[in-house]
Amino acid sequence: MEVVKVSPKYQVVVPLRVRESLQLRPGQKLQVLLYKNRIELIPEKKIGEMKGFLKGINTHFDREFGRA
Repeated sequence: MEVVKVSPKYQVVVPLRVRESLQLRPGQKLQVLLYKNRIELIPEKKIGEMKGFLKGINTHFDREFGRA
């Protein structure tokens, strides 16, 4: 786990190892979520980069009785 410090302007630096692993680029946008008392940063991706990311997903599910 990496530790970062919040600057007086409330900025943080994403550690090099994390930037390289996620292939983050300067200017790239991150979604910020507050989840169960923690902050999660999720890189936004262009729609073209999303092609095929659901390949092989199981789309079978049982419907609830009485629902159309």
